[in-house]
Amino acid sequence: MSGSALYETFARAPLAFDRGEGTWLVTDKGERYLDFAGGIAVNSLGHGHPHLVAALTEQAAKLWHVSNLYEIPEQRRLGERLVDATFADKVFFTNSGAEALECAIKTARRYQFVKGHPERFRIITFEGAFHGRTLATIAAGGQYKYLEGFGPKVEGFDQVAFDDIEAAEKAITPDTAAILIEPVQGEGGIRPVPTQSLKRLRQLCDQHGLLLIFDEVQCGIGRTGKLFAHEWAGVTPDLMAIAKGIGGGFPMGACLATDEAATGMTAGVHGTTFGGNPLAMAVGNAVLDVVLADGFLEDVQRKALLLKQGLAAVADEFPDVIEGIRGTGLMLGLKCAMPNAKVNMALRDQHLLAVPAGDNVIRLLPPLTVTDEEIGEALKRIRSGAKGLTNAIAAEAAK
Repeated sequence: MSGSALYETFARAPLAFDRGEGTWLVTDKGERYLDFAGGIAVNSLGHGHPHLVAALTEQAAKLWHVSNLYEIPEQRRLGERLVDATFADKVFFTNSGAEALECAIKTARRYQFVKGHPERFRIITFEGAFHGRTLATIAAGGQYKYLEGFGPKVEGFDQVAFDDIEAAEKAITPDTAAILIEPVQGEGGIRPVPTQSLKRLRQLCDQHGLLLIFDEVQCGIGRTGKLFAHEWAGVTPDLMAIAKGIGGGFPMGACLATDEAATGMTAGVHGTTFGGNPLAMAVGNAVLDVVLADGFLEDVQRKALLLKQGLAAVADEFPDVIEGIRGTGLMLGLKCAMPNAKVNMALRDQHLLAVPAGDNVIRLLPPLTVTDEEIGEALKRIRSGAKGLTNAIAAEAAK
């Protein structure tokens, strides 16, 4: 859409989709694509899920927006359900993951302030992280490509190497307020943080009076086969940012906190106009209806194993294209042996949609409702794409 009225900040694929049907997208020309991008892990229940459509349609006919000047019953209900299902005692609803992270950052700083430590505002983060596109969250992520040209980096973030817990411990100073980490890095290349590392971070926070913040914007809401990825490690945070999958395609997010962590978040210190609106809350509750149903997450785990085993077989067959498989649950990555953009294009030529990531990885983020047959079809298309690339390499070598 270059030359249009839109900012040219996206390198868009030359595709326009007219409708979605479960795991499939249909272009305006009638071509069908198997969607293993999922709107970047957003479409947790696929496209056009009947329960989500019904919930949104019903709410749209009644009330769209009133603001947080008034009670919003579905907001209270969704908050209570998230609290019941997690470590949290309190929830603040937002419109996006970046806003959820902003809330978490502000909550951590405010906590230290009301506890008599206003000097404690710095947050330790990790290389390869992606926490959003606001000025604070690009500073937290620390990636130069997102910081360049936007003026001085927002002060207060100290970054260490991925999974370098010794470096994180050394980075703690009297000014440190919290440690922020993604239990599974998404944009950074589908890199799970080892269980022992998360446990050690919890110990460090307890030892030094810091808050532990988990960013589960991408890896949460069933993506790894549990409601939240940190559950696999048996480690609980003080604060957690979520978004993407909780809205199933509708823009929403949330910051979850313990009572203690939310001590400083009193009337007037933070707010939002659209966050927690009736439309978003109806959809969020509908998503939880499905994801928290008996057996749903266990089936995600089963399907994830099926996909991962199939991908491993493809990688074994085409090592010149795929070096290995990363990730957990239905949050998997192909570590590419050639430029990931080239592999992604080969998959798109097979009418399979995926998402490039850092560290030369291709992300596979299908809806949690993907069927066994669709997993088989995706593996077939990935294999065909890899075979085409291998044949091209052989042809080039033969010249």
